[in-house]
Amino acid sequence: MNRFGNIDRLDPSAALPGGEVLVEYSEQQDKRVRDHLWFGNQRAHLVAGGSRRALALVPDLREGGRVSVALGDTPAQPDQQQLLVGRKLAEDLHPVTNPAFDPDDGSLYVTRSGGRGDRLPVTLFRIDSAGELTEVSGDITNPTAIAFDRSGQMFVTSRMDGTVYRLTPFHEAVAFVTSLGVATGLAFDRTGRMYVGDRSGIIYRVSGIGEAQEYAHLEPSVSAYHLAFGPDDNLYVTGPTVNSFDVVTRIDQAGDVSTFFRGLGRPQGLAFDRDGNLYVAASLAGRRGVVQIKPDGSDARVVVAGMNVVGLAFSASGEMVVATNEAVFALPLGIRGTLVKDVN
Repeated sequence: MNRFGNIDRLDPSAALPGGEVLVEYSEQQDKRVRDHLWFGNQRAHLVAGGSRRALALVPDLREGGRVSVALGDTPAQPDQQQLLVGRKLAEDLHPVTNPAFDPDDGSLYVTRSGGRGDRLPVTLFRIDSAGELTEVSGDITNPTAIAFDRSGQMFVTSRMDGTVYRLTPFHEAVAFVTSLGVATGLAFDRTGRMYVGDRSGIIYRVSGIGEAQEYAHLEPSVSAYHLAFGPDDNLYVTGPTVNSFDVVTRIDQAGDVSTFFRGLGRPQGLAFDRDGNLYVAASLAGRRGVVQIKPDGSDARVVVAGMNVVGLAFSASGEMVVATNEAVFALPLGIRGTLVKDVN
């Protein structure tokens, strides 16, 4: 019998390396828990420890997958409580919002955005289904949001020059619409119309020939606007402000603005699953990672623990890809997202 007792619960049950996970145990512990809590064969680093629970940092497990968590004198065994840890797909990047999956071949696109005005030799990368990272383009300075329209055409915003670029099949960047301020978020509605968020407070609606008109006005953001359409055809927007109790904003088809959910810290990239749940890169009650919000906005919880999370995307196979400000990770959570071809 384990003299330390068993792990009763992990909250959340999925995490990135470096994320904070709450560990609850069945037997009362003393300060020895600091030396006897294991993630696989690695001792956990505790942020805080008590008689019934501890807040622990997930170690850097590059291969990811399911890792046993246990209290004891020896490393955790496979039949004990398990945590799903994200598998690193690529690093040395600098995404600032969601990556995006190509609906045609399932490859993942992600940016190396850099600081404002930085002109880097390569700013856009592709990760194929085998996990191979290739360079795509360096033509776009400070690429921010990536989105595919219903025909599979790829578009990228630049917060440097206020332009949305269209990527040709040969990965040449062609300006599609210009003069959009600090262009950040990007999304398409059911009819194929484009929406762009200017972090100064304007949401633009753009026609199929690149003509932009102001659609809604919001409070300016200190970093960026992030956009996603929900299954209800409303546009959902996040944009960190100086407020520590930020909101997810909902904009209906008439352009009327309302609050969908309040209480997130620094909310950034967002995406919906096919059941209407909203996932946001944010912190909730001081805990950071990916937050799931119910379709009616009545409840929220952290479902993936992680630090410096900026965005996420869902693959066709049910993986959640999570982007931090340096790397991207994959977690096989079995969640299906709302793809462009599903909503058009």
